[in-house]
Amino acid sequence: MIDLRSDTLTQPTEQMREAMLHAPVGDDVYGDDPTVNSLEERVASMFGHEAALFTPSGSMANQLAIRELVKPGEELITESFAHIVRAELGAGAALSGITTRTWPATGGLLRWQDPIELARPDSGPYLVSTTAIAIENTHNFGGGTIQPIEEIAQLRSESLKLGMAMHLDGARIWNAHVESGVSFIEYGKHFDTISVCLSKGLGAPVGSLMIADKEKIASARVWRKRFGGGMRQIGILAAAGHFALDNNILQLKDDHVRARSIAHAAHQAASSTVNPNDVDTNIVVIDLAGSHKSAAEVSAELKAAGILASALGPKFLRLVTHLGIDDNDVAKVNAVLPELLDSAFKLQ
Repeated sequence: MIDLRSDTLTQPTEQMREAMLHAPVGDDVYGDDPTVNSLEERVASMFGHEAALFTPSGSMANQLAIRELVKPGEELITESFAHIVRAELGAGAALSGITTRTWPATGGLLRWQDPIELARPDSGPYLVSTTAIAIENTHNFGGGTIQPIEEIAQLRSESLKLGMAMHLDGARIWNAHVESGVSFIEYGKHFDTISVCLSKGLGAPVGSLMIADKEKIASARVWRKRFGGGMRQIGILAAAGHFALDNNILQLKDDHVRARSIAHAAHQAASSTVNPNDVDTNIVVIDLAGSHKSAAEVSAELKAAGILASALGPKFLRLVTHLGIDDNDVAKVNAVLPELLDSAFKLQ
């Protein structure tokens, strides 16, 4: 099967497994694992921050970060389809007493005015105060959208004037970096906290990191233990992260090229389904509005042809390229998908 459901489906290569096999390890709850310690230091430095904390998932990294910025009963604002509010099962409210409000954006694309107009900081003793803004880059449900650095910088400037913090959900910041050329340091300087993921396009089997200053990371380390995320000899996992950072960042460009190839093929078959010019990175969103088939039906037809895709809504089909997909796989997708789309849009 050609698995395009997500870039979380990557498998560690033999070379990555070899690096994991020989990793020096210790008990991380005691701070004794040298491999994870070095990974945390490395990733923090990449983004120009003081410290980082390894977590088992991107959701945990996000949740640890926002609880450092937002007190119980205070408000986080973000885009309406952001992962942090749509795909983390209400964790901010359930675990940390954080309320949220959202603004809509086409393709998840940031306009700095939108959160500033929505925000209500320092609302006094009778209304909820906004204390932080979360930005997702790239934007998953927006179709891998890269957030313009100019919008991020302006939002940072305006939010600081109002006393609000900023969090970056940077699960796929690696994709944004290689496509835009914006440095990790440049991204990092605009945010108080950052989460990054190693187990998507970079191909590690598991792991994300929260990045911040030393004080926030020390506090988050305690909360990671409370959340059940205190792990032991995790140098085995951290070694995969080191290998991914050493070897797999630049290859993300190939994923982007392959995604755009799929988008072009889909567009030629049914132009309303996707605009290839909107495919910034490795995520292709197929809009089946106006067709007589649901995303689940088209997904089932793809599966019968040996291709897995995600039906994430009644008319929302997502295909994601990654380390486990090659040109031969894309050629097959480009042969099968247009026929299915043509059938889906034919008049009955």
